[in-house]
Amino acid sequence: MLKVMKSGLMTTIQDLGRHGYQKEGVVVSGAMDEVAHRVSNRLVGNPSSFPTLEITLMGPVIEFEEDALIALCGGDLAPLIDGHPVDSWRPIFVRKGCELRFGRLQTGFRVYMAVAGGYDIPPVMHSTSTYLRAKLGGYKGRALEDGDRLSTLSPSEEVYRVMERLRHECGDASFKEDRFRVATDFTHPVESGQTIRVTKGTEYDSFSTESVQAFETEPFTINSKSDRMGCRLIGPALTRQTDEDLISEAVAFGTIQVPTDGTPILLLADRQTTGGYPRIAQVATVDLPKVAQLKPGEDIHFELITHEQSQWLYVEREKRLQQLFVGIQSKFN
Repeated sequence: MLKVMKSGLMTTIQDLGRHGYQKEGVVVSGAMDEVAHRVSNRLVGNPSSFPTLEITLMGPVIEFEEDALIALCGGDLAPLIDGHPVDSWRPIFVRKGCELRFGRLQTGFRVYMAVAGGYDIPPVMHSTSTYLRAKLGGYKGRALEDGDRLSTLSPSEEVYRVMERLRHECGDASFKEDRFRVATDFTHPVESGQTIRVTKGTEYDSFSTESVQAFETEPFTINSKSDRMGCRLIGPALTRQTDEDLISEAVAFGTIQVPTDGTPILLLADRQTTGGYPRIAQVATVDLPKVAQLKPGEDIHFELITHEQSQWLYVEREKRLQQLFVGIQSKFN
């Protein structure tokens, strides 16, 4: 059991998304940074699909009402347990009665906290993800608030043995970090000026030559009005060569739409199911975690790649992730 002493800016329950219901108008939602979400779960012996806490910008204060094994992945919000700094991207044993809080943002924008055994959250439409606009899923369909209590499930026998080892090594301390840590291949910080790789969108060729050139060469800034639904981008206005109306079609995480005012919108996890604005580009799947960790006010550049390159990059990332997961699993055997 975990008690939320202070809720932070926005902390929600997320998993890998609510798939299979877009035809009914139900959005996918899910973790913004899928890699950080998946890795945090694996570090505590959970399947990747288990829910995590998605912590945004200003973290909560959490009291542990029982011993726990946790992992924090994603951005660096300077986590502290009983006032002592702790490392991210590794398993951490935390004693009952200890307090986790977060300091000043160092890098990134979102942190994912997994707990061994997982959070005891009832699924809605086969997912525990929170969709705030519809008050759907997660913890009572909302972000966490002061005084909330999150129940956790029992970890597996293999994970429990790891917890017992760390408990013994912990001695009288509040926590004990495990010896192994995820390699920097997956933990490099995302900074302003980041290059985001994209493929051509369905209406890419309908934009003017000047607009296409500006899209591929000029920086765009993340607008402060951005949220989990989409990033509004500040930069050169993009115009089409035609005023032809479009039929609404399905959109995806990373679709970049351009409304009539010429200001691009990069759709994110809580995107609508369909859209009628022209789509100039689609962010490569491997770069979606970078987008998730960008803060309002930071700049990005777009680099055009082919669909084949995007697919190859995705396959290579998944190979590396699977190798990582095999290595992590060996620590529990």
